[in-house]
Amino acid sequence: MFVDRVLSGMRPTGMLHLGHYQGVLKNWVRLQHEHECLFFVADWHALTTHYDDVAVIEQNVWDMVIDWIAAGVDPSRAALFIQSQVPEHAELHLLLSMMTPLGWLERVPTYKDQQEKLTEKDLSTYGFLGYPLLQSADILIYRANHVPVGEDQVPHIEFTREIARRFNHLFGREPGFEDKAEAAIKKLGSKKAKLYDDLRKRFQEQGDDEALEQARALIVDSQNIALGDRERLFGYLEGGGKVILPEPQALLTEASKMPGLDGNKMSKSYNNTIAMRDDADTVSKKIRTMPTDPARVRRTDPGDPANCPVWQFHLVYSDDGRRAWVTDGCKSAGIGCLECKQPIIDAVLAEQGPMRERAQPYLEDPTLVRNIVADGCEKARDLARDTMRDVREAMGLSYT
Repeated sequence: MFVDRVLSGMRPTGMLHLGHYQGVLKNWVRLQHEHECLFFVADWHALTTHYDDVAVIEQNVWDMVIDWIAAGVDPSRAALFIQSQVPEHAELHLLLSMMTPLGWLERVPTYKDQQEKLTEKDLSTYGFLGYPLLQSADILIYRANHVPVGEDQVPHIEFTREIARRFNHLFGREPGFEDKAEAAIKKLGSKKAKLYDDLRKRFQEQGDDEALEQARALIVDSQNIALGDRERLFGYLEGGGKVILPEPQALLTEASKMPGLDGNKMSKSYNNTIAMRDDADTVSKKIRTMPTDPARVRRTDPGDPANCPVWQFHLVYSDDGRRAWVTDGCKSAGIGCLECKQPIIDAVLAEQGPMRERAQPYLEDPTLVRNIVADGCEKARDLARDTMRDVREAMGLSYT
């Protein structure tokens, strides 16, 4: 029933930069050759923090999808679609909200972090509080079993796993399952029954994996329990019965090593980016005017690459031989800063060449990218409808 499927999405922030390419898109390009992939524009998620500034969203969507294709994401291998064009996301989000404890949302780490960082925004909205649940619906609606994320997003995947587990526990049981499971617990004996209940509560309410393992061991050690009751105890412990929404796994990706022009993380908010489709003159100017080691006031002053933002680019684009040339030349003042920067300019332009070439047909004829997204939305809706049919049936909402 469940296939090897990868799901990932990005908020529409407009034209993407090389940090996006190095940190996300290169990984997407690799994954599309290894799994069934669904990549979506998270336009509803953009509204959670920018609900008061919607004028740029549509253009941002098309610019971003063109950049995906420019990076090498192949619409014949992966479905590219827009979140809001698949309304089943919203329906599943609504239904999941009926059974999601408020405390689960409030404890998501990024909830308070984002409130503290975006102090200029009024984030006391349900949309912001509930965005981790919408993110869970995005994943669960496609029954995706792999979600590529960085370390900071792992808690969101764990949250999604808890939501799937709770849903399956509430709605995936056989008729009379709970009564049969409770009867099986009593057969453990009073002492083991109490321990099982305690461990089950710890696991289901707190996500305590150690409690889960202890409870499993308890069931295995109870040799006097019949096979049917043993399976019910395992199912009752983990969410029970038919798995309607499978638990996804985080597919950990390396953090982007791409620095910004000033040595900080590459980000539009820092105004230190190189766009994926910047023209050659713009790229050359941006890199040539990068700050360097402040110790090198004059061409003859020696420096230290460790104190220079340009060195961070050499770590991404240069081989060991080139890095040795930079290190020796900088420390001995044998090369100047513009000489050091030229190989970076050449490497970035070489990387961008195929990107601009792949993007050009879609810039000349915007209907091409709209057709690709329309096809992706149709595929996504087909998958989402299948999930919602099972979800409605499980929740007693299938009136046929």
